[in-house]
Amino acid sequence: MTIRVLIAEDQAMVRGALSALLTLEDDVEIVAEISRGDEVVPAALESLPDVALLDIEMPGGDGLTAAAVLWERLPSCRVIILTTFGRAGYLKRAMESGAAGFLLKDSPASELATAIRRVMNGERVVDPVLAAAALSEGESPLTEREREVLVASANGQR
Repeated sequence: MTIRVLIAEDQAMVRGALSALLTLEDDVEIVAEISRGDEVVPAALESLPDVALLDIEMPGGDGLTAAAVLWERLPSCRVIILTTFGRAGYLKRAMESGAAGFLLKDSPASELATAIRRVMNGERVVDPVLAAAALSEGESPLTEREREVLVASANGQR
């Protein structure tokens, strides 16, 4: 099965690098590349991606708002927020917006394709360091089982 991916990233070099990286994967097809937040929903409705990789801060609107609209208008599309902003508040808002994943751009490149496959399998994928920080700040957006898995992974278990 080929996973259809939309990339929304305002920095052309980063967008191109993500596209090039994912094109190397046999089971991933890039169906749309956009640079503005207000282009996310129209592009997704036209290209019908399985997964949307969304930056948070873009001209024309943010990725968190776009994620919420996608959740309503195209519920089959899973959203992964890919950002430089590793803030617990953003993670919480992303989960409330229906995002299935939240990764930092400084994560190893090999994790991106794995994250895409995992969200396609119905899993949530969250940067473990950021998730641990979010847990320490109060109410968690994770389920009890997701919290258990996070704690186990922080201890080096699989």
